[in-house]
Amino acid sequence: MKLTVVGGGSTYTPELVDGIAHRRGGLDVDEIALVDPDEQRLAVVGAFCQRLLAAAGHPAVVSTTSDLERGADGASAVLLQLRVGGQAARRSDETFPLTCDCVGQETTGAGGLAKALRTVPVVLDIAERVRAVAGENTWLVNFTNPVGIVTRALLEAGHRALGLCNVAIGFERWFAEILGVAPENVYLEHVGLNHLTWERGVLIKGPNASMDVLPALLQERAGEIAERVGLPVSLLHRLGAVPSYYLRYFYEHDRVVAEQRAERPRAEVVADVERELLRIYADPAVSTKPELLGKRGGAYYSEAAVQLVEALVNGGGAAHVVNVRNGRALPFLPEDAVVEIPCTIDTGGAVPAPVRPVPPVMAGLIAHVYAYEALALEAAVHGGRDRVADALLAHPLVGQHETADRLTDELLAANAAFLPWAKG
Repeated sequence: MKLTVVGGGSTYTPELVDGIAHRRGGLDVDEIALVDPDEQRLAVVGAFCQRLLAAAGHPAVVSTTSDLERGADGASAVLLQLRVGGQAARRSDETFPLTCDCVGQETTGAGGLAKALRTVPVVLDIAERVRAVAGENTWLVNFTNPVGIVTRALLEAGHRALGLCNVAIGFERWFAEILGVAPENVYLEHVGLNHLTWERGVLIKGPNASMDVLPALLQERAGEIAERVGLPVSLLHRLGAVPSYYLRYFYEHDRVVAEQRAERPRAEVVADVERELLRIYADPAVSTKPELLGKRGGAYYSEAAVQLVEALVNGGGAAHVVNVRNGRALPFLPEDAVVEIPCTIDTGGAVPAPVRPVPPVMAGLIAHVYAYEALALEAAVHGGRDRVADALLAHPLVGQHETADRLTDELLAANAAFLPWAKG
């Protein structure tokens, strides 16, 4: 099969290819097509990926192209991992909200909206072009942030798409490690929206049943868990769940803003890491994944993506946490909302697993952020200053109308090069 990666010049890509190289199970990949407009960067990443495969004894061939249609033609699955505007735009997302005392982050708040506005139109154009050459049945696996909004845009446009995030698999692997069990025996009761999720259960699969060990973990390992997610033990006990580290932007907003004012933007750190990674990738003597790649972010992305594509192509009914249409999984949201929950994956797509009723302390925030996401998608697809302001007004990290209006002006000014409608 042919697997296409749009945004293949990313420094993430070797992580994905390394996952393919060392997973010689049911995913019979013979070509990995990397598509990227930056031909110089693509050449470096592509050559390194080919060396990774060769070193692992994997027979797949890496092809590189800046021509999307050529790269997508004949693909069984297409992975989307874009960053419209690069790290410079990310730096803007992380800094302009701070002028209004709001959290600066590239996937939530005003920064997340800016990224959605830049990204959704580009992804929809790519998806239409992919469909024209690869056909209606080609799966689009979206890793492009903000994953939930972008995935909903794809689904509303009629594409065969699922969204993927590495938060769930990160928790799965960490819980497996501290419990001393195989990762495949850990099942997470993961619920929410992308980057707004809680682990409400950690089930360990046994020969005849599964046992929820989360209550014991919250008693015996609460300090470690609290440190990992950046939140106090008392809050974990009160919730009876493990929030993702993205919940800190909501639960400790003002403290995070103060920290961000004092720290170097994450975008600058990542840009430095990327420059060094590209230097390493360019060395023809290097044929193994560098340790530095672990600092780039996206831990376990390769494993999650490879396992998901394998299930979509070959079937088998494996359980994966994905971004998928809600249906009736969370009854307090519309059926066409996109939620992040465990699903059974087969060649026909994702079937959401049953979800226990979500308590108001979680459901209220989920519903609030969903309303913002619906408005954000409207703004991304149709443009318009009022749509942007409405989305910010609905966001729980903004809320006040004067702040929303000021952030709207800041956002549009910072992103005018990417939003033609904002220049009028």
